[in-house]
Amino acid sequence: MKSLNNSSTSIKNWALDDRPREKLITKGAAVLSDSELLAILISTGSKSKSAVELAKEVLQLGKNNLNELGKLSVNDLMTIKGIGEAKAITLVAALELGRRRQATASLVKTNIQSSNDIAEYLKATLKDYAYEIFAVVFLNRANKINHFEIISKGGITGTVADPRVILKRALEHDATAIVLCHNHPSGNLKPSKADEDLTLKIKEAAKYFDIRVMDHIIVSEDGHYSFADEGIL
Repeated sequence: MKSLNNSSTSIKNWALDDRPREKLITKGAAVLSDSELLAILISTGSKSKSAVELAKEVLQLGKNNLNELGKLSVNDLMTIKGIGEAKAITLVAALELGRRRQATASLVKTNIQSSNDIAEYLKATLKDYAYEIFAVVFLNRANKINHFEIISKGGITGTVADPRVILKRALEHDATAIVLCHNHPSGNLKPSKADEDLTLKIKEAAKYFDIRVMDHIIVSEDGHYSFADEGIL
């Protein structure tokens, strides 16, 4: 019996205006739907589904929300029949680039003087993690960013940051000030007693190297909490 698959589902058999790649070239990326953009990344369909149909399933897995989609892992995406490891890796990589673009665009390209100058960058950078991440922004004498680094990754309930590692990195990057940051996957922005104790410990240790702890910012999808703004520092 002849297979009913490829002739009807292959993008090659669609009208030119309906093919995502050709549509992007002739009309621009902005006119493509999310599923069409994902279909370009997926590239080829399966025996029974076109790339666009697979893309729609990918979107459904992400609750038809690109932010939720960005939280999915390679293994999550591979639960869709027709999405193998190579396709899943391509999708995760593309979504990560999008996240980084968003984070970079959120960063004000001026001197960092307040929590608002950097909070959106940190929120965009860390909000998608399902577990706690502790990161540090290293600033030079002009209060401009020299370096950003994730120091440690923890479990769902917390992470540990070693002050010695943070200060070593600060010296390596000629930082005169640092901004501490971690995320709260639960969405609760209130700092714990452990958060406060760690902040003060790092602040006191940094004084010996003439390094100022400018702020400690907690981020979640709902917003941010600044130790400096709240008077804790």
